[in-house]
Amino acid sequence: MDSVELHRVEERMHHRGPDDFRYVQDSDIDFYFSRLSIQDLSNAHQPMQSLSKQYLIVFNGEIYNYVELRQSLIEEGYYFQTEGDTEVLLALYEVYGKQMIYQLRGMFAFAIWDRAEREMFAARDPFGIKPFYYVENEDGFFFSSERKCLPLLGAEHKAVDKEALHHYLTFQYIPSTDGYTDVAFQQLKPGHCLTYSFDLEEAHVERYFQAQFCSSLEGTKNVAKTLQQALQSSVSVHMRSDVSVGAFLSGGIDSSTIVALAKEHHPSLQTFTVGFEREGYSEIELAKETANHLGDNHAYIITAEEVMNEMENIVYHLDEPIADPAAIPNYFVSRLASQHVKVVLSGEGADELFAGYEIYKEPNALKGFSYLPRRINRWVQWLARQLPEGIKGRNYLIRGTTPLAKRYVGNAKIFNHEEKELLLADAGCIYPYTNVTKPLYDQALQWDESTQMQYIDLHTWLPGDILTVADRMSMAHSIELRVPFLDQQVFEVASMIPQSMKLTGGTTKFVLREAAKDILPEAVFNRKKLGFPVPIRHWLQNEMYEWVQSIVQQSHTDKIINKPYVLSLLDEHAKGMADHSRKLWAVVTFMIWHRVFEEERTSREALVSRPVHAVL
Repeated sequence: MDSVELHRVEERMHHRGPDDFRYVQDSDIDFYFSRLSIQDLSNAHQPMQSLSKQYLIVFNGEIYNYVELRQSLIEEGYYFQTEGDTEVLLALYEVYGKQMIYQLRGMFAFAIWDRAEREMFAARDPFGIKPFYYVENEDGFFFSSERKCLPLLGAEHKAVDKEALHHYLTFQYIPSTDGYTDVAFQQLKPGHCLTYSFDLEEAHVERYFQAQFCSSLEGTKNVAKTLQQALQSSVSVHMRSDVSVGAFLSGGIDSSTIVALAKEHHPSLQTFTVGFEREGYSEIELAKETANHLGDNHAYIITAEEVMNEMENIVYHLDEPIADPAAIPNYFVSRLASQHVKVVLSGEGADELFAGYEIYKEPNALKGFSYLPRRINRWVQWLARQLPEGIKGRNYLIRGTTPLAKRYVGNAKIFNHEEKELLLADAGCIYPYTNVTKPLYDQALQWDESTQMQYIDLHTWLPGDILTVADRMSMAHSIELRVPFLDQQVFEVASMIPQSMKLTGGTTKFVLREAAKDILPEAVFNRKKLGFPVPIRHWLQNEMYEWVQSIVQQSHTDKIINKPYVLSLLDEHAKGMADHSRKLWAVVTFMIWHRVFEEERTSREALVSRPVHAVL
């Protein structure tokens, strides 16, 4: 790789690590690393070599129990040259080999090259907090933290994969699956590790973490206390840093709990909140109320005009089409935080671990249908489908007579198959969403339906949408986002909590509220969940109408998208005939992504290709 190409790689990854860029080129492998310095700022440079010089590592993330692991290795006679967690990973691998993965508590994506065995070992954390994209082809093995870097490294640039597009239009993101045929890259799945042999020229992927639920804990007070202790431990280790740490604060129980626990370690903790001008779409006042109890708060109001101006940057940094409007507040709150701190704590994962979504109540609401004979259920569903759209009770009857595996695909279901046939210029083959969800439902049959829904979200919605948005939007502004709820020890407790302690008393996350009762003001732990709500429904009727119309008309996606159908949805939405906001946002996001990454009508440089061995 010459100096010009090396500069392109550095430029493409600069936002993920602006503090340092270094590389090592061996006869068999090239490692490149852009560093965001968090621990041992003046040392701990990467790529890092082991004392024996046999191993070389690139590592993205944090090992929160590195202090304890480091001390244990010192007691065994290991000598360290640095104070950070990267060298601890190298030492663990040198002592324990691949089994070291079971000792790690943290968020991570790393690769270790063994010069003697000509073998690379890579792993991704259990929940998929940190990304790992890779390509394996006849030229070698290539990997990166972001897919946009892979074409610079030798990955073939292919057209839009039809199955991936179908799933995107269902889920609002592209779920990780092995079935895509026209995608040049793959993702290492959460909780998986990979071994690549350069002599055999093949990669072997295996799972090292499997989420399980056992409902073995008893007594609400006892469970709440156990959970509180686990959260206190998690937040404590998540505060380890040689740079300033802050926190996102939306005003709800998840972020407020994290902030309250973090304040025990850092009384002057700074918090960050964003909201919107429209009434009902801002938690700034709630966050300020919480901050009055918990400390300093910085707030920012987002306008529709700003979103339109920044949308191409947002999509560029998302790296792949993700139509979650939550990317907007995440982008702006990360920008706000980056002016004050280098690390932020955030509340992602609580809903998936403690049943925080209202939809998780649905199985109990529909329980009566399970007592009806199948023949009666089929007849009720047929009858319900004859009713006009919008008739009260129609959807309730349809959902009640539809098995869970066929009605629940996760927190977002944007277009159904019939709508895709209208939307896509060439709908082609049918790619049912069950290609993604059925294997997961098959693994979860032993649990109640609400737990099955959690399991689906843990393996699809959480890594594919929530954590991808969190990572990309924070990294867009060169800050590290940490998620204390998604801690291995916290999950161990959460997995043993009976569903009756999560969904009870007409509320969600009941046991989490009980655990937080002693540390939060009463007004906070009883507060209804809002998160960072985004007023796209209103924007698309008003400020963004012409903007969206222009994007659709100018997009070079005529062979993919039926534009007249999209424009008809926009007009119906603007006239208040129907709420098509999520559908429109999915299409617009895809069209912007297509412009940025597929068309050459953007200010960014065109993607280029040249094979190298491997890169991060």
